[in-house]
Amino acid sequence: MAKELYFIKTNPNIAKINLYNKLCREEENIIRFLHADAKVSLEIIKNKVKDSVETLSKEELSSILNWFGSIYPADHEEVKTQLFIHGIDIFFEIQEEQNVETFREMLSDYENYSQQKLDFMVDAQNFNRFLVYGLFFTDIALKEKGSCTVLSHYLKSDYASLYTLAEDQFRKKGSDEDQDLALQHYFAELYDLTKFYKGSIIQLHTT
Repeated sequence: MAKELYFIKTNPNIAKINLYNKLCREEENIIRFLHADAKVSLEIIKNKVKDSVETLSKEELSSILNWFGSIYPADHEEVKTQLFIHGIDIFFEIQEEQNVETFREMLSDYENYSQQKLDFMVDAQNFNRFLVYGLFFTDIALKEKGSCTVLSHYLKSDYASLYTLAEDQFRKKGSDEDQDLALQHYFAELYDLTKFYKGSIIQLHTT
């Protein structure tokens, strides 16, 4: 896979049946994507999936995505469809490498200033607060260039402290206009896709 950032929701009940059965049926195929002591690793993965797919580590989940990707190497949409059928929903992705890195840098800055660590699997409500911060940051940057968004304006009264944080961060770091436009689109889309979601959001960075 190229350097991409995937955003994933899971359905543990579906994975417990469909993904677990697929792992059992196709052991010899997935073993090729596991690291040292592959058979032991596979048993660990199967037990985790049977309990809850959300207990998988980043490395274990990456191995499953790589496995599915090898089955449909020329059809990315089919990979996503099959993963969805097996309880793993890639609901959004950032494919532009520079935008992936800028997104991750902004997340790191947010973690430092908010004193809140957002691991690769994070509660949707906490993740959504970061997205609001990202919307504010990019909006402030674009406003400097004569543009702004309606969404950010409406959110400002409910998230005053996040807006102040975004202002402070923008004064310290500044930004790049082309990336601001792209990132604002990503933040707005992700916000719409997660604002009512109650589960966990997984961020998976491929290299």
